[in-house]
Amino acid sequence: MKGKALKIISLFLCTILIAVGAVYSVALNDNGKTSENKPADITEKVPASTVPESVFKDETVYVIADANGTVQKIIVSDWLKNTLSADKINDVTELENVENIKGDEEYTTGGNNVIVWDANGKDIYYQGTTEKELPVNLTVSYNLDGQAISPDELAGKSGKVTIRFDYRNNQYETVKINRKDEKIYVPFAVFTGMILDNDNFSNVEVSNGKVINDGDRTIVIGFAFPGLQEDLGIDRNKFEIPSYVEITADASDFSLGMTVTVASNALFNSIDTEKINSVYDLTGSITELNNAMAQLLDGSSALYDGICTLLEKSGELVSGINQLADGASKLKDGANDLNSGAEQLYNGTAALLQGLDTLAANNDKLNDGAKKVFETFLATAEAQLKEAGFSVPTLTIDNYASVLNEILDLLDETKLYNQALEQITAAVEENRDYIKSQVTNAVREQVEAGVTSAVKEQVTAQVTETVKNQVLTQVTEAVRKNVEEQVILAATGMNKAKYDAAVSAGRIDTATQNMIESAVNEKMAGGDIKALISKNTDEQMQSSNIQSLIAQKVSEQMETEQVKNIITANINSKMAENEIQALIEEKTEEQIQKIVAEKMAGEEVQSKLAAAAEGVKSIKSLKSSLDDYNTFYLGLRNYTSGVAQAASGASELSKGASDLKNGTKVLYNGAVALYDGVNAMKNSVPALTDGITRLKDGAMQLSEGLSQFNEKGIQKLADSVDDAETFTERLKATVKVSKNYRAFAGISDWMDGNVKFIYKTAEIKDK
Repeated sequence: MKGKALKIISLFLCTILIAVGAVYSVALNDNGKTSENKPADITEKVPASTVPESVFKDETVYVIADANGTVQKIIVSDWLKNTLSADKINDVTELENVENIKGDEEYTTGGNNVIVWDANGKDIYYQGTTEKELPVNLTVSYNLDGQAISPDELAGKSGKVTIRFDYRNNQYETVKINRKDEKIYVPFAVFTGMILDNDNFSNVEVSNGKVINDGDRTIVIGFAFPGLQEDLGIDRNKFEIPSYVEITADASDFSLGMTVTVASNALFNSIDTEKINSVYDLTGSITELNNAMAQLLDGSSALYDGICTLLEKSGELVSGINQLADGASKLKDGANDLNSGAEQLYNGTAALLQGLDTLAANNDKLNDGAKKVFETFLATAEAQLKEAGFSVPTLTIDNYASVLNEILDLLDETKLYNQALEQITAAVEENRDYIKSQVTNAVREQVEAGVTSAVKEQVTAQVTETVKNQVLTQVTEAVRKNVEEQVILAATGMNKAKYDAAVSAGRIDTATQNMIESAVNEKMAGGDIKALISKNTDEQMQSSNIQSLIAQKVSEQMETEQVKNIITANINSKMAENEIQALIEEKTEEQIQKIVAEKMAGEEVQSKLAAAAEGVKSIKSLKSSLDDYNTFYLGLRNYTSGVAQAASGASELSKGASDLKNGTKVLYNGAVALYDGVNAMKNSVPALTDGITRLKDGAMQLSEGLSQFNEKGIQKLADSVDDAETFTERLKATVKVSKNYRAFAGISDWMDGNVKFIYKTAEIKDK
């Protein structure tokens, strides 16, 4: 019975220890309201014939927050694992903007947040948003040289920086503990990680967690269990379970990338409370552990006291040897004291042997318990990998490292990127001819516009010249009439009409007519008249009527078959030029590269690459966790082996102490006979004294070490569990509450599930 209790305590403590290195895989899902929330009460039942009970809901909650931890957005991803290939799946969700993200299956809505998916035998992957309160609130605060500071103010500063992550657990159930209502919080294990550049940070420390430095960067992982202290009812002054993470460092030109926090209750879901059969088992194991440690301490103290006495009396022996000639009785008294000290030494070594035997008796159980914990973690890791779509063999202590390394090689980001680039490039190349035809059409439109514009300019120039000649003729005739009027009037006193009538009647002689004609021609040839004609012609050409006439004539010319044929011939000639063909090839290649780049930057490719990158981080974290536990496991085996060796050595020491006790008695009885050998003994005394002194120092270190182990290890555990029965009841209640919490955004009564929360804070950098 006591073995079971010891396994339970070992499992519980080892689980907490392993949490230092454990980072669970992250798919990102969201949604569940908390504030004093219990799991959602789903009142609508689903017929077993409609959906098999084996449907499993895997939910990941993504929380996007600013640098202080204030929530900006919550995105929830749900995976309905349709293991029996049902046609329809009845689900419950409180999400808004529900969207199928991996298929075209549709759903219908019902009452009480029920949605029915037309699964057609497939798994369903969907996503949505919510403004529900989270079960765990995250608050991040910053200090510089002991003074509070905002993230924006901290950017670019230098000094002693403290970053503190506080977690408040809001999710609980009210449970009867010793007939009293108690709040039992869902036992979330919270892990916060960040990467610090060694150029900007040094002397990095974390309050509870691990710091890994690869020379260029420092990786910090901290953990906490908000609410677990209250769940287990452990006095914080005796044994404190961390509920926050605090990182300190010396910073120069402070900047910080995003931080990631993962919260999950899966850690406690693996504890089998059925194995806690009796409170007396638990109490008895703690009592037995206390008694064994007390005996061990008593034995080590007795050993030290006995050796001190031996050393003290050996000093007296030295003095006695120097004065042996004057006092054989002193030697007798010293031998008597030595015999008494040897008796104390014998009793102390016997107690030490008994204590070490008690510890050694539990070696196999402790090793078996640690191995089972290791195998449990390996089984959990294997299940998570298979859920993520990896085909892996059974993970063992011997093969887990090589299996995880193979997966990391498959998820290499460069390989995945090159594969995607090759596939997309090949798909785009299949459409090269179509792309080239589109580019050719576009280039032809540009060439056509240019050729048409040039031809139109030529037509416009020709039409303008023709119209200008016509206008010039008309203006010249009008001016000549005016000049004739003036010359006739001056020469004859008649207007032109009367003059023309007089000429017709024969009243004007030929000389006069010739004189008038010559005068008119002379005036028309004058510079003033020519300037006037030019001016009037230009004014006529700028008039709206003339401009409209020109435009009309140009349009008519452009529509003629002759001009159209000229344009077509010029276009074809231009398109056949090497320069244009080279341009088409260049633009075609540019379009292909642009399409490839757009597809590579598209959501589908980027989401796959991002998922692969997240997968690499998760696998690396998982391997690191298992490596840490492997180190602990091997150390535990070395420790138990050392305990066994110590027990064997203590047996020899006890036998030696018994022989020493018998020898001192003989020494006492033969003290007088030793008088003759005083000189020889005197020469040996310094070596004897030195040896006893070393034995004394060693016994002192053993006693102090055992006392420290008792005080900080066994005794601290025993002291923190004052009431083993209540502790056991609270532990069982905590595990039960953890298993009850299966989803954040709602889940059907008949459906099993789990949920993970991933918080991402914004980066801090100098703007």
